[in-house]
This record gives sequence, structure tokens and C-alpha cells, in this order.
Amino acid sequence: MIRISLLVSGLWALSGCGLDMGLFSPAGPVAEAQRMHLWIVCALMLLVVIPIFVTIPFLLWRYRYRDGKNHASYRPDWEASWRWEVMLWSGPLVVTAALGWFLWTYTKALDPYRPLSEAPLQVQVVSYDWKWLFIYPDLGVASVDRLVLPAGQAVTLSLTSRTVMQSMLIPELAGQIYLMNGMTTHLNLSADHPGQWTGRNTQYNGDGFHRQTFRAEAMAPSDFARWAETAANAPPLDQPALAALEERGRDPDLPDTFGQVPPHLFHDLAGTATHAHHGGGQ
Repeated sequence: MIRISLLVSGLWALSGCGLDMGLFSPAGPVAEAQRMHLWIVCALMLLVVIPIFVTIPFLLWRYRYRDGKNHASYRPDWEASWRWEVMLWSGPLVVTAALGWFLWTYTKALDPYRPLSEAPLQVQVVSYDWKWLFIYPDLGVASVDRLVLPAGQAVTLSLTSRTVMQSMLIPELAGQIYLMNGMTTHLNLSADHPGQWTGRNTQYNGDGFHRQTFRAEAMAPSDFARWAETAANAPPLDQPALAALEERGRDPDLPDTFGQVPPHLFHDLAGTATHAHHGGGQ
């Protein structure tokens, strides 16, 4: 009992840590739908787990420890019981069917390529070793390791990698999405309210990848407009800046914001496969 108590206490502490990690504190409709899906799956699985933990002690008491004697009846000619067959198989069949239905429904609803509105903000994401470049093609600006979003507006991310395969995750806003060199993928998300969250690369790509994080920041629409206006006056994203981004690590002299982003830059980067740098552990 002491060991069980310690185990339960440890799991409770871990669950408390998980509550602060974003999965259980969504800040957007996509993450909220993912949390609801998780709770539904957990509830369905409890329909299987709880009867097992209740039935096992009852069977032990009924057929082993009741009054210190074994009261199990001796039935040498017993072969089958339709009542027990129905009870044993109906539960798993119902749970499996329910899980399959919810999986199909939420898979369609949470399709990362499915836009959340008719006119989302377009943001192009390029991952490097070990930094992130966010390009706003409609605004002509870009930022490094900072994803700025207008709160309440749908956003469509177009993503690619200039190195090995990576995976972007912002747990408060959306699930993870993989990025590959020479290819483009998409992710749609939205933030319900202003706030700041941490995004990261969850795909191991060598020594130093744990530093590949960025700040996702949702602003009020007026604040976002002022940020975009200020970013337009930042240094241009020219060839020396692009060359610095291609280098592994982060150059301390590299600006955080760029203006005058070349047109079709993302398509040029995504359409050109590079000889990816492999990290120390890759």
C-alpha cells in the first residue's frame, strides 16, 4: 500500500506539471478540440479499466477469501454461458466502435490543412539549425525565433526545413507538424486571446537542438498592426542575412526582425533541396 500510495502521488505530481505545459490549458480552438478529444478517449478507456479493477477484488473475495472458504461451485459439465459471453464482448465492441467513430470525426475536424476561416493571415515558416524564420508575405516583413499573431484571427502556416527533418509544436495553439527539406506542409491555428507561449522543435536533429525554441506571441489587432509597421523599417532580409541564417547556431549580431523581404523567398527556399547539415548526434 505504501508503494501504491507513492506511485499515485508521483503520477498526481506529474499530472500537475502537465497542466502547466499547455496540453490542458489551450489558448485556441484547435488545441481546445484536441484537449476535448483526449478527455473523450480517457473516459472511454475508463469504461474498460474501472470494471476490471472493481471486478478483480470482488472475484478474489467471492471465490477465495469469503468467510475463509472457497465457495466456488463445482460444475464439471459447464460449457458456456450466453449471458457471460454477451457481457464480456459487448463492452469491448461498444468501446471500440465509439473510439473508431471519435477518431474518424476528430481526424477530419483537426486536419492541419483545413483553414479556420476564408481569409487567414499567411505566415511562412523556415526551420534552420537551430532557429526559426517567420515570413509574413502580405506584410513584407520577417522575424527570427518570434511568431507574432493577431489574437482572434485565423492563421495559416506554410512550413519547410532548410536542414534535416524537424517538428514544430506549440501545445497551447495546435499539435505538432513535421517539416522536411525541399517540401512544404501546412498548419492552421488561431489564438483566442493575447498571450505568449513557447514553441519548439520536438524532432531530435543533433547536439544543440534543445535550444531551438521560439516565442509565439498573440497581440491585439491594433498592437499587431503597430508591430508590422515597425518591422517594415527593420534591416532588409538580404543575401548576407540569409547566409547567416543558413549557418548552424545563432549569430548574436543577427537582427530579430527584417523588412524588405524578397518576393517569393519562401517558395525559392522550399523548392530548393539543400545538403542538410547533420547535428552531432544525428
